[in-house]
This record gives sequence, structure tokens and C-alpha cells, in this order.
Amino acid sequence: MTEKNILSHVNEHGEANMVDVTDKSVTQRVAYAQGRVNMSAQTLALINSKQHAKGDVFAVARIAGIQGAKKCSDLIPLCHPLMLTKVQIDFATLKDGSGIEITAMCKLAGQTGVEMEALTAVSVAALTLFDMCKAVDPSMVIEGIKVTEKRGGKTGHWQRRDEQTHD
Repeated sequence: MTEKNILSHVNEHGEANMVDVTDKSVTQRVAYAQGRVNMSAQTLALINSKQHAKGDVFAVARIAGIQGAKKCSDLIPLCHPLMLTKVQIDFATLKDGSGIEITAMCKLAGQTGVEMEALTAVSVAALTLFDMCKAVDPSMVIEGIKVTEKRGGKTGHWQRRDEQTHD
């Protein structure tokens, strides 16, 4: 097995292991993640018109996503606590009107990447959208949560082939 194929969170005895990043260089790191919440056209119209009885759904989901990114190490056992310098959550109506796409960007200067924080931000924002709208649309579906791009660290720049660069 090559070094690239070795699971970094498992030690030589097959036990869970927090990776030691002590000797890694501090570099600028950024990660983007996306996901979707599919919903009825009526639910989407309710959210976009800001007529939902619970208030501004996007504002609440944005704050929840930011909090999720900041609490990632409390949720994922082997994640390092990170000093994030920027978390951004954006929402876009899908072109076919079937739901909302969520994009999260997490950034820092540090010794480890921020992919898990970006994924957690999207997940928590999506769960919050679901929670706020479940009474009017319990058939919503959360799907497609993925890292779309990352920069920094030893591996440099990586981008999902089917995505555009986030510049």
C-alpha cells in the first residue's frame, strides 16, 4: 500500500488516532463544500419571499452553518479544533426550481485542512433549512453533500472535476 492509501486516523495497531500535525507547516488553507435541499415549489416560494412563519430561513440557516463549522471538532471525534478566520455560507435557488443549493467556504492559516468544517457547515445549514420547513414540507430531501475544492497544505490545490473554481 502506498503512503497515499494509508488511513491517517488509524495507527499501526488499527486503533483510532488523532493525526499529529505538530511538524506541519502553517499555510493558508481554504475548502469549499456544497449540498442541496430538494423541496416543493411552494416551500421554495415561501422561503424566497421571506413569508415563512418562522422568519428569515436563510439568515437562521447561515448562522447555524457558521456555528456548525466552528463546532466541527466537538462533533467529529478526531478533528482538530481550528481557529477559522472565515466561514461563508451562500444559498442559491436551483435553476430547475426544485430546491436550494448551499455552498460553504472555510478558511484559515493553519497546519491542517478545513474540509470537515466546510462539510459540517453545509450539513448543519441544510438540517436547519429542513427543521424550519418540515411542518410545511416533510418530504424534503438533503443530498449531494461534497467537497468541491480545497487549497493549501502539502497536497496543494484539488478541485472536483465537475465543478468550477471558486475565485
